[in-house]
Amino acid sequence: MIELASHSFLPVIALPDEVDVLDLTVSPPQWAPRQSEFSIGRYNEDRVGVYTQALFGGERTIHMGIDIGGPVGTEVRAPADGVLWCAGCNAKAGDYGPTIITMHRFNGQPLWMLYGHLSQASSDQWSGGETIEAGQRLGWIGSEAENGGWPPHLHFQLSRVEPVGCDLPGVVNRQEHAQALIDYPDPRLVLGPLY
Repeated sequence: MIELASHSFLPVIALPDEVDVLDLTVSPPQWAPRQSEFSIGRYNEDRVGVYTQALFGGERTIHMGIDIGGPVGTEVRAPADGVLWCAGCNAKAGDYGPTIITMHRFNGQPLWMLYGHLSQASSDQWSGGETIEAGQRLGWIGSEAENGGWPPHLHFQLSRVEPVGCDLPGVVNRQEHAQALIDYPDPRLVLGPLY
């Protein structure tokens, strides 16, 4: 088990004091922020009715990352020193679109961080293997036309298991859920108490 409590992290996205915390368990989902141009979509949230694309097979509904909604072009930064593991595009409808994964070591243990729904320019600037520093700009939130078809936001996810390709399952089904909670810990370990 990776211990992160003793580590300090820089913000992935600079957020204002007031941010809307969305409830995507209700139907219809509450996508749009009400008080702020920034919003938070919760970890480990069962979002029945949100994932209607074929990619999710009608049964993957439990969200294993945190979504940070914000304007297109909002900067996304590395929270810690590490390595740019990969940059690519998951182009299916409903997928991440342009994606970056970084790898970090804490007490000798690897931890991967996925940044999904970015702009194409974000992934195009990296080839993989580059050393990154805490606070370094990794990319920008992408538009709906390039980010898999979603309202502009960052999907941020942690993984204790090495990614296959430039991808992680950001939404799982009920049979996968217990193992996913172990493999993909709560991103608030890095992002802080967003809600």
